[in-house]
Amino acid sequence: MAEQSTPRALGEHRYALTSTWTGNTGSGTSGYRDYRRDVTIEVDGKPELLASSDKPFRGDPSRWNPEDLLLASLSECHLLSYLHACVTAGVVVVSYRDQASGMMRENGAGGGAFVEVLLRPEVVVAEASMIDAAERAHAQANEWCFIANSMNFPVRHEATVTALAS
Repeated sequence: MAEQSTPRALGEHRYALTSTWTGNTGSGTSGYRDYRRDVTIEVDGKPELLASSDKPFRGDPSRWNPEDLLLASLSECHLLSYLHACVTAGVVVVSYRDQASGMMRENGAGGGAFVEVLLRPEVVVAEASMIDAAERAHAQANEWCFIANSMNFPVRHEATVTALAS
């Protein structure tokens, strides 16, 4: 009788944070204009993140909003996945900067959704001979990015790669 192989367990990672509403001005949510949208987000061992809703939704524009955080998550996840893909491909990245943007569309019923995100990484590699592999690494990074793989809208890339030396 052949031995049955047990499927290899995949890694599971859990994340936890605390979001605390700090916008009660004294009357709670007695009316739409009667409270601030201020939130403090805490993760053990990390600095607090001051958040709010976006300005069009009566939020504080000096604080991070959920839309900013979603875009930041996609941008950072691609960056980190890309750096790993480059190491695997033997590409030496010396700088990386992303000018990311996203489009959220309201649905007219009080909700809405992101319809796309565009990442525009500007990458500099150590040598010109690395440019082709560095450009291909964006596709690998897109496959590896946990956050992009969790979205129900397109996350597109318009990357530029240049080299320090020819």
